[in-house]
Amino acid sequence: MKAIQFETTGGPEVLGVVEIPAPIAGPGQVLVRQQAIGINFIDTYHRSGLYPVKLPSRLGMEGAGVVEAVGDGVTRFKAGDLIAYASGPLGAYAEYHAVAADRAVALPAGVSAQVGAAAMLKGMTAEFLIRRCYPVKAGETILVHAAAGGVGSILVQWAKHIGATVIATAGSAEKAERATSLGADHVILYRDEDVAAQVREITGGAGVPVAYDSVGAATFEGTLKSLARRGLFVSFGNASGPVPPFAPARLQQSGSLFFTRPTMGDYLATTAELDESAAALFGVIASGAVKIDIGQTFKLEEAQRAHQALEGRETVGASLLIP
Repeated sequence: MKAIQFETTGGPEVLGVVEIPAPIAGPGQVLVRQQAIGINFIDTYHRSGLYPVKLPSRLGMEGAGVVEAVGDGVTRFKAGDLIAYASGPLGAYAEYHAVAADRAVALPAGVSAQVGAAAMLKGMTAEFLIRRCYPVKAGETILVHAAAGGVGSILVQWAKHIGATVIATAGSAEKAERATSLGADHVILYRDEDVAAQVREITGGAGVPVAYDSVGAATFEGTLKSLARRGLFVSFGNASGPVPPFAPARLQQSGSLFFTRPTMGDYLATTAELDESAAALFGVIASGAVKIDIGQTFKLEEAQRAHQALEGRETVGASLLIP
């Protein structure tokens, strides 16, 4: 089978196409014949070395397709089922992938493999951020950075479904228009405008109780200064580079703030949590409250180009590799 592999860490150019034997489904695993593969920023962190992995390494944590075979002890799925997963192991950038059955979910009727692969990691990230990391309530005003991106676009729609007012940021006028079309009440161009000043003006000086920041270094200061007293800074990505080290006293001085750097694994640690999160996600998709926009697709062999587009902030919505 074809798969994407890298021998050394670095830029997109380290990604190569290799021919390797297809895996087999071991005990507790299912073998997935991939129909769509999710492309996520965490993939670039593995490739660059920001999140260290053992080399040589394959890449990708999210995909969807048909169960080709089941391993010993698997009763959750059978051959022919359409499933999706977003918890790894690394190796989703391939024609076939063996994954743990208890870390995958069945796709409900009406949800295609492409939507499943586009929705799982980003959508369940949005779910735990907006329902459990900080349970957003109707009437609250929140800040969502990178609102035209994969997770951001879902956060905006879900927050509006709950009844919140959304202040969104975007990196370009085109992406600002997209954020508005998703339902954002206010949009700030974070590269050109003073985010904190705009947030304070919109909120009458109060600031927001929660800010969701996947951009990282470029937006850190603006996010910190946008929070209300006892507000929560949710840092869940490093698109512009990691957040710089800061003294805890800054949280005290800025209004007894809270800061968290969550990972999906800690919010979906059990199969029950996975199923609950996926059910909530598929529920808002089925209701029409959240639409999954697949902004661009690439052939599996175009993984380099896909990473260039993602890191170059050229993408909107979700991006997929198609084997």
